[in-house]
This record gives sequence, C-alpha cells and structure tokens, in this order.
Amino acid sequence: MRLGVLDVGSNTVHLLVVDAHRGAQPVPQHSHKSELRLAEHLDPDGKLSRAGADALVRAAVAARKEADELECDELLAFATSAVRDAENTGAVLRRVAKEADVSLSVLSGEDEARLTFLAVRRWFGWSAGHLICLDIGGGSLELAAGPDEEPARAFSLPLGAGRLTRQWFGDDPPKRAEIDALEEYVAGELAEPARRLVADGAPDRVVATSKTFRTLARLAGAAPSSAGPRTRRVLTRTGLRQVQAFISRMASKDLAELEGVSVGRAHQVLAGAVVAGCAMDALGVDELELCPWALREGVILRRLDWIEG
Repeated sequence: MRLGVLDVGSNTVHLLVVDAHRGAQPVPQHSHKSELRLAEHLDPDGKLSRAGADALVRAAVAARKEADELECDELLAFATSAVRDAENTGAVLRRVAKEADVSLSVLSGEDEARLTFLAVRRWFGWSAGHLICLDIGGGSLELAAGPDEEPARAFSLPLGAGRLTRQWFGDDPPKRAEIDALEEYVAGELAEPARRLVADGAPDRVVATSKTFRTLARLAGAAPSSAGPRTRRVLTRTGLRQVQAFISRMASKDLAELEGVSVGRAHQVLAGAVVAGCAMDALGVDELELCPWALREGVILRRLDWIEG
C-alpha cells in the first residue's frame, strides 16, 4: 500500500510518501518539506497566531493535493509540540480538517518517544540489545529505553533546540554566561529522567535520531547524507565538545554557511549541542550512534502492524 505521512513539527511540515506492506521495509517515494517554524508563531497568550494557522492550513492543503496526486491509500497526519503546546489547538485542528480535509492528530510527548523508539528498534534489530534512544526536536527532547519494541521507560521534556534558543539566548552568538546558564538548567532537568533510564542497567547501545543530531554529527566529521542511510555514523562526546566550542563563537548567519547546517535551523544548533552534551553526560555515555529512522517511520510501522496478515 502507499502511505502518506504528514509530520507537523515545530520547525517544518514534512510530507513523506512511502510504498510499504507489513513485514517489509518502507520505501520512500516522495518527500516535501515546508519550513513554517510554527513554534515561533505562538503569541504571548500561548495561542498559535492567525498567520501561523494560515500557513499550516496552506501546507496541509498542499500535502493533501500531493497525496491525492500520488494516489496514497491513506494520509497519516500528526502534530507534535508546537501544536500540542498551543492554547487554541482545538480551533486549529478544526480549521485544518475543514479547509484542507486533513485529520490532524496531536501526539503526546510520550507517544513521540515510544514511536521513535519503535523505529530505532526495527532499524537496528534485536542484536542491538538494551537500547536508549534520544531525539531532539524543535520543542521537546524525547528519551526512551528498553530491551523490547515497546520501551520500558519513555520521557518527553521541554528541551527542544528551538524552544531553548528562544528562552535562553538573547544575543547571536550567545554570551558565555547565557550558555553556562543553559547548561546548568538542562543538566538539572535531565538528572532524574536519565537516572531512571539507566535504572535497569547500562544500555548495550545508545542511539540518536533527528535533524539536530545529524547536523552535530556532520559537523564532527560524520559522513554526509550522500553516503546513504546505511553508512554508520557516530557522535562522540569529544567530537561534540569540539563542535560546541567552535560554533559557540559563530553568529547563526555564518554557521548556516557550513556544510550540513540548514539556514532555517542554524540559529538553534548551539542549543541542540548543549542538550546533546548534557544528555550524554547524564547517561554516562561517550558515543551515540545515529539512526536514519525516527518518528515518521515509527508512525508508518505502527500503522502497518495494525494491518491483518
């Protein structure tokens, strides 16, 4: 069957179309991203602004048209922290349903963590043993751990790279004091979840997903995307320290010129590096392995699991 997956995130709205059936690897056929930065459209009252809602509706209309033209059997549409955090979520969802004919589901943070964990488990298989999975988004950080396909523990924390950039950095590049204050805050927020993630013993493999981790790994010397998804990519704590020291002195416009850094996310890479480093320290790990599958693939796999054999 052909599935369309519409992922409404804090930074982008991403339509992924795959051909898939139960027991097979989903094969991407089409991918289209729109950079809306919805999290930046939340007004002082916590509501998604009219401009932000209009942009989301336009993106949903375009996605529905593309999905229909590509003859998708289903369009699975979901939203994460930006829409989840909005005070007017219900009104926004009704507009999307009425004007774009798209039924947009809002995932909880824990659901995000669990579905991402499922994708990582399927990618690496049972030989990966006891897994810990980390995913830094624009609005939140998801963490999950366990030996099975369903994680034994899953957490979602408001430590997304975009959110922290807006809340903690006033200058570009940030002052040293701003970075130090953010590191102290993130370390404090991670201490208890990290303790619980390793409560059942040290993991056999710690895996990272998301654009933020891919960017940091690329800056630390990992293979480019052109090398293909099956190329092994890692991010070491030493490499991350070097990257953070380097980019902490750069304005976002200069950082955006580096290979592997997108213009739209350049301003939040440093905050992402802080979260990644604090997470590695809290978990006591020196290396993360990158996984090309994440939340979207988890949604696809869960849907395929529901199809009767």
